[in-house]
Amino acid sequence: MERKVTWETYDEEQLEKLEKLNLEYRNFLDNGKTERECIDVIVNTIEAEGYQELESLIQEGKRLQKGDKVYSVCMNKSIAMFRIGEKPMTEGMNILGAHIDSPRIDVKQNPLYEDGGFAYLDTHYYGGVKKYQWVALPLALHGVVVKKDGTTIEMNIGENEDDPIFFISDLLIHLAGEQLEKKAAKVIEGEALDLIIGSRPIKIEPGKKDEGVCEEKENSGQEKAEGKDQAKEAVKAGILDILKRAYDIEEEDFLSAELEIVPAGKTREVGFDRSMLLGYGQDDRVCAFTSMRAMLDVGATERTLCCLLVDKEEIGSVGATGMHSRFFENAVAELMNLTGEYSELNVRRCLARSCMLSSDVSAGFDPSYASCFEKKNAAFVGKGMVFNKFTGSRGKSGSNDANAEYIAYLRRILDEKGIVYQTAELGKVDVGGGGTIAYILAEYGMNVIDSGVAVLNMHAPWEATSKADVYETYRGYMVFAEGAGM
Repeated sequence: MERKVTWETYDEEQLEKLEKLNLEYRNFLDNGKTERECIDVIVNTIEAEGYQELESLIQEGKRLQKGDKVYSVCMNKSIAMFRIGEKPMTEGMNILGAHIDSPRIDVKQNPLYEDGGFAYLDTHYYGGVKKYQWVALPLALHGVVVKKDGTTIEMNIGENEDDPIFFISDLLIHLAGEQLEKKAAKVIEGEALDLIIGSRPIKIEPGKKDEGVCEEKENSGQEKAEGKDQAKEAVKAGILDILKRAYDIEEEDFLSAELEIVPAGKTREVGFDRSMLLGYGQDDRVCAFTSMRAMLDVGATERTLCCLLVDKEEIGSVGATGMHSRFFENAVAELMNLTGEYSELNVRRCLARSCMLSSDVSAGFDPSYASCFEKKNAAFVGKGMVFNKFTGSRGKSGSNDANAEYIAYLRRILDEKGIVYQTAELGKVDVGGGGTIAYILAEYGMNVIDSGVAVLNMHAPWEATSKADVYETYRGYMVFAEGAGM
């Protein structure tokens, strides 16, 4: 069953809208390379559209009416957006849910050291990555350092043209004979993914105490020994001096820091025809952006709309900001309290009667690796939004397997609006597999299916998507948001 090529369905007006949406999406990617940065971008965007913070409305005791726009943020890493519909919330919501975390490299709590004339940050990779893809690339450092007094210092180094960048070294080909004999999973070990951040030693004048680098000691022998040790770590001392002067950060402040290492540089258009985008973090910020944009652009609806964007999906949706937490359920309960509908039973009815698109990416068919795909059931770049009836692996283990009635409903509403879509599995049976947040929301008894954008290079530092798929997925999400539910 052949599906349409999305590009062939557009007129000039639609192509103009497509380019406008993708330009906004590129800016979203470039300004939101971490979960915290994503939340900042999202909050600024939705507040300009009239959304109010739920916690403030709770304190005011304000009663919510249809059409009101509300959001709640969890620890600056997850967000739930709601727009009250005409029908009671007990009749269910239409939910677009995605995740905003992406594979990356995190800085450890005791990271700074010197070896061989280089200063390094020790790291631990986050999410599923091919470790060899992260070496010999220009990298940026994003995140926050929180001092003991509560002061938060934001860091974003490596994105501007006049910023320094960082990198993880690789072994030169002339010495790599033994390395190249290893399996790909072992070519670069996890503990070898340490970030080079400097090589210039601080200048220590003989006999002079230098800002605490060589402290005076009563015992001259101890002073000489410690001075010798400090000279051995003069590059590290130089980095600490820079951090102190530029950011007022001490070495111990790394203990309460969240620093993420990501590819440096902006999202770029791909090909002579500029038909694709290559950028970091498209899994799953492409679905987060299109979900948010669809919710902002849709008109009045019968059912309450929700856009839920969460953290930690890449490591199992755990923790206070992951989908397994009670953040979403609590936000729904507080919302229903402000609409005058709250009871424990009503919250359960609301969730069970809701419909959700678990907005997550799918693996785009790659002709260079065709043996990993079953072509009839693969997602193709440029053929519209993708539905995955199930994910999981090895006999659908760990998946939410959407029911046929729900899929039929989605087919009907999408076909009525001329949305181009396709269905897919994540690779061949017993070859592929993956997870999303779908199965977690399905535990409430609601209808859930995975849908999103086909991606090439998924989980690599640079991922590729089709502009047409981004636009068509946005259109599909709008149709779903407008729907009256099953």
